[in-house]
This record gives sequence, C-alpha cells and structure tokens, in this order.
Amino acid sequence: MPRVFQGSAHVVFRDAALKQPPRIGIVVSRFSKVTRDGKGIGELLLEGCLERLRKAELPDDAVTLLWVPGAFELPVAAQHLAPHCAAVIALGCVIRGETPHFDFVAGEASRGIAQVALSTGVPVIFGVLTTDNDQQALDRVGGAHGHKGVEAAEAALEMVTLLNNYKLGRKQGESPRVGLAFERAASAAPTTNSPGQPKSPS
Repeated sequence: MPRVFQGSAHVVFRDAALKQPPRIGIVVSRFSKVTRDGKGIGELLLEGCLERLRKAELPDDAVTLLWVPGAFELPVAAQHLAPHCAAVIALGCVIRGETPHFDFVAGEASRGIAQVALSTGVPVIFGVLTTDNDQQALDRVGGAHGHKGVEAAEAALEMVTLLNNYKLGRKQGESPRVGLAFERAASAAPTTNSPGQPKSPS
C-alpha cells in the first residue's frame, strides 16, 4: 500500500493541540473599480477569507495582512511574507478591458505567485479573480458562483495541514491523521455565500 498523506479544510485549531497556531499571510490588491456596498472586490474577498479562517479558530494575531496597490504587486509582497508563514493567500481582481493590459497583469500576477511558491516551498494560494466583466467578479464574492475568498482560505488550510502531516509522517515513519497536530471540526464547516463583517486583524 502506498503511504498517503492528506490535509483538510475542515480543521479547527486548538490551543492545546499546537504550541502555537500556524501563521497565515494574506496579500490583497487594493485597486478595484467595482464595488458592492462601498467595498472593492479585494476587500470583499478578504472578508470571506478572514471569516473562514476564524471558523477554523485561527487567532487574528496569527494572520499578517499586507495591502498592495494592484494585482501586479501581489507576488513581491507574497515573497516577503512567505519565509515567515505556513501559507500565503493572494487576493485581488483583474477585469478584462479594451486593451491588452488585462493579459499582462493577470499573466504576470499568476506567474509571479507560482514562482514564489516554488522558490520558497510555501503554499501561495491564487485567490485572484480574472473575469471578463464586473458582474462576473461580483458573482464570485458571495453571489451566484460562491465566494472565492472563502475558497482561498480553505485551500490554505488544506495545504497547511497536508504539509504538516507529511513532515510528521516522515519523522514517525507512518502516514499520520490530521488529528495528530490538528483537531478536526466536529462536523464539516458550514458553507456560505454571504460572509459577515469580520474585523481586520490587529
């Protein structure tokens, strides 16, 4: 039988289970011409992301948040955070316009974020929306197509637990369960398309 390692997005971090909770870095693109209730797409993505991390009982002080001007600047901010974090989440939105600007920005942001992950070995989650129009972006921050900020947080949680389990398994010579270092939630974490209004981490 192969040795199988896996992580879980449905995890709850307990003070008793870890010496200290994993540190999660979040980099968010501020630029957004599209708003809902006065909030840009980056801010809406961040709200969903933070709410999901809080459902996993990750303390606010385990989160480091960096705001950058636009999606093009996400990789360099992620590069600075990655050595100090168990995972980094990059959030933003690039909407196609009438010029090739979309292709340059979206493509370079994607390549840069991937390069940070490969060069550091730290998971960097690509939570950047690349849409054809404004409505497609709004549909993905609590609309018809779910919430990509929530999904980005869940991907980070799964990668953190996966890599933790893999490292433990290599030390112990076996495939550990998620519960060795992390306690699973009593039930699957509820999904929501309408996150609340979480506070910004201190």
